[in-house]
Amino acid sequence: MEMDLQVAQEKGTILGRDFLTWLWFKSEEQNGIFKTKNGEDFALYLEQKVVVQGGEGERLEKAMCTGAMSELREARLGLLTGKKVVQAKIKLEQDSNEWIMEVDASNFTFSGLKTPKVRTKMEEGEDPDSVFLEKIFLVEKALGFIDDLFRDFVQKRFSIHWQGEIEAFRKWLSADS
Repeated sequence: MEMDLQVAQEKGTILGRDFLTWLWFKSEEQNGIFKTKNGEDFALYLEQKVVVQGGEGERLEKAMCTGAMSELREARLGLLTGKKVVQAKIKLEQDSNEWIMEVDASNFTFSGLKTPKVRTKMEEGEDPDSVFLEKIFLVEKALGFIDDLFRDFVQKRFSIHWQGEIEAFRKWLSADS
């Protein structure tokens, strides 16, 4: 049982890295524009922080790129050498709303989620829970975007179309080097 859990964690880590790497590629290939399963448009960009990693044990190499308006050149060079994205700062946008979060591929955790501002001034007679419920709605909205993207990724990853994605990824990567 313990061995099964270890294998599942390793495969989950690999899938998480593939997802974040694919997400970076797709966000640039599609100019950041995506659709939810319900057909709503939203934007996603990787920005200011990307960590790539490759190798194992003593050969483990990691490169972190940070900075405002960073072009993430070192991270791109890492991709060219076979590294994959293990952490990224992601910005989501829809209409005038903006969410920012960090995603860690190793255990698929989200941290530092910043939602659009929630109006905190209550009007007379307004439900006191409305501010809390609006905040929860905004958190669920952001996670729904990520869920839709992950669903799209998994469908492609385990289909006959994955080889085409890899070829498009290689073209995208070599165009920038």
